[in-house]
Amino acid sequence: MRHLLSIADVSKAEAISILDTANELARVSDGAVKKLPTLRGRTIVNLFAEDSTRTRISFEAAAKRLSADVINFSAKGSSVSKGESLKDTAMTLQAMGADAVVIRHFASGAAQRLADSQWMSGSVVNAGDGTHEHPSQALLDAFTIRKHLGLGKSDLEGLSIAIVGDVLHSRVARSNVLLLSKLGAKVVLVAPPTLLPVGVESWPVSISYDLDSVIPFVDVVMMLRVQQERMTEMYFPNAREYSRYFGLNSDRMKSMKSGAIVMHPGPMNRGLEISAEVADSSRSVITEQVTNGVSVRMAILYVLLTGGSLEAGGN
Repeated sequence: MRHLLSIADVSKAEAISILDTANELARVSDGAVKKLPTLRGRTIVNLFAEDSTRTRISFEAAAKRLSADVINFSAKGSSVSKGESLKDTAMTLQAMGADAVVIRHFASGAAQRLADSQWMSGSVVNAGDGTHEHPSQALLDAFTIRKHLGLGKSDLEGLSIAIVGDVLHSRVARSNVLLLSKLGAKVVLVAPPTLLPVGVESWPVSISYDLDSVIPFVDVVMMLRVQQERMTEMYFPNAREYSRYFGLNSDRMKSMKSGAIVMHPGPMNRGLEISAEVADSSRSVITEQVTNGVSVRMAILYVLLTGGSLEAGGN
């Protein structure tokens, strides 16, 4: 496995291996000495052509905890914003000796294009490309679910997970559907018809338009951010109507199963898809997702750059 571009390219065994590696690395992070010498001498470039504070900082922290050198390359104000092509940027990174490039890009397929090219020899990690995928987020979500609800199992067999909201614009939803179903969970998408993508019927999920009928029966309620910045037309009447039918509030939380958890990839629109009471409740593992993100991204970099404990194969 040389790159992490899409969950579709990751086998169940590889995914579990990354999660197991992250579990071991999390124990190290909880200790007195948080740094490992594993990637000393390696250079990791964070190439972000789209804003993302949490993901960029998470990958930077992960790389530094493994003793790698980190170069943060923001496209805003750089040659990329002046019209430099992805090819030219990649060749620059190759000249800098980048062993891995963590790329977030507004264009779907940008990470794949970088990996498929002959422009650079390092590993490529997709940190979110357009509305396509966000594989590291899905892995950290699975890690969080397994930690809370895995019941001692390596996979998520038997768990029911609802992914709620703006599925249409969500790369997080796409990656999570692929990974959670691959790990044995039953996934239900809950959204207004206008916020479901074309062809969703072929996804390994069931679909509901009624949040209240789903909530009492699932182990995880994963709320999605309403991505108003990607909306060029009206997908729902107004924020109040959306929140009324598809928002997770304290009344809905009361109908959740005992032990069920609430997740959100962030950033949250408090008061729209999730209320402040729910976001800050004891059922919420949202801040824990952020913490787990560092361990999981350490595992991803470790596996890609050292071979880790993954089986041969993958991408």
